[in-house]
Amino acid sequence: MPEQRVSGWLLAGRACATASILAGHLIAALPRLLTRTGRDRLAERAPELLTALGPFFVKAGQLVSTRRDLLPERWCDALAELADEVRPPRRAAVARALAAAGLADAFAEFEWDPVACGSIASVHRARLADGTEVAVKVQRHGLRPVLEADLRLALLGARAGRLLPSMRDLPAEEMIGQLGAAVLHQLDFTAERESLLLLRANLADHTDLRIPAPVEELCGPGVLTMEFVPGISRFRPLGMTPERRREVVRDVLRAVYRMLFVDGLVHCDLHPGNLCLDGEGRVVVLDAGFVVRLPDAVRRYFAGFFLNMAQGNGPKCADIVLDSAARLPADLDREGFRTAVTELVDEAFGALSKDFELGAFAPRLFKLQRDHGVFAAAEFAFPLLSLLVLEGMIKEFDSEVDFQAEAVPVLMASFAEDVRVDAERAADAAPRERA
Repeated sequence: MPEQRVSGWLLAGRACATASILAGHLIAALPRLLTRTGRDRLAERAPELLTALGPFFVKAGQLVSTRRDLLPERWCDALAELADEVRPPRRAAVARALAAAGLADAFAEFEWDPVACGSIASVHRARLADGTEVAVKVQRHGLRPVLEADLRLALLGARAGRLLPSMRDLPAEEMIGQLGAAVLHQLDFTAERESLLLLRANLADHTDLRIPAPVEELCGPGVLTMEFVPGISRFRPLGMTPERRREVVRDVLRAVYRMLFVDGLVHCDLHPGNLCLDGEGRVVVLDAGFVVRLPDAVRRYFAGFFLNMAQGNGPKCADIVLDSAARLPADLDREGFRTAVTELVDEAFGALSKDFELGAFAPRLFKLQRDHGVFAAAEFAFPLLSLLVLEGMIKEFDSEVDFQAEAVPVLMASFAEDVRVDAERAADAAPRERA
């Protein structure tokens, strides 16, 4: 991503603050560095350090915790514990944001105490003049310059890290650039509004899935107004009959598979905080701040990987991983990698389909990639990791769900559509070539 223009004074201030925090944590960690056990437990201090560094590092840590293809599991497990520990914004700051968006007088009632609060924004309950209840997401004031400064510092740190032998082969700069783009993208409420509209349109047939509609005339810079969903609860199957659990699971899975394999529009943040249940037992997706559109080639790669895995075609799966990789080492043992992936796919294919678990398969695939220096493109890794998060929640509803069986019909429909589109493109191109 292009480097951000950051005020020199702000950058210097953030650099001093960051250096002070890092020095304090390094001094505290010195006793651990003297023993092997202590060094192995350094990951446990990472959440505390990143929280002290500020919201950019917290968000980046949350995202990097999903990249088990790049980092050891103990680091990913530690970073997954990161949470937004922030104070609610002051009333004056929220009022200033509403006024800047031209919405100071848009609401008949507005609850200044937020119903949810994170490092990027707070969410407030409000009521319109006609009595309609809405949820108003208000971005924190002055956040972008600080995030951009911290991103710049992180990139400088990644470049300096290349001097260390253990860091030379890790695409740290590229990885931080991708994470930075993802974090800054969450400040773009216009893009989030468009993502909500696209998801609602694409998934309109899935009656067990609810995506709040944005109130377009009440959105502006730093403010996103949506329909308010009352009575939501955590994404858990309490009180549901077994039949209802199966219905919900299958509709959610088909919706997610459609996003991944057909639409190429991926919600990369499907964690328990963003999936809830409404009073009717429908699944509610509350946040679309981290939704990305897959390039068509990547969508096809991803769908092809899953279909070939379901068919037990290990060599083809290995080829797809290699073809879609962001970086391959010059001395890659290509045949060794293909053999290892084939053995892994054969083992998964040999198990009963209902017993297949992506949560067991993916870490082994990621380890193979790390061992061979094969770094997956973020566009390929994030969808897979979204499924990993979803799998754990889905299993709580229905432990017998057959993930592969539910995926195959969607995959076949996706490939049929791709064949049709390719045929149309070829037919359109033929007259131009003859001319």
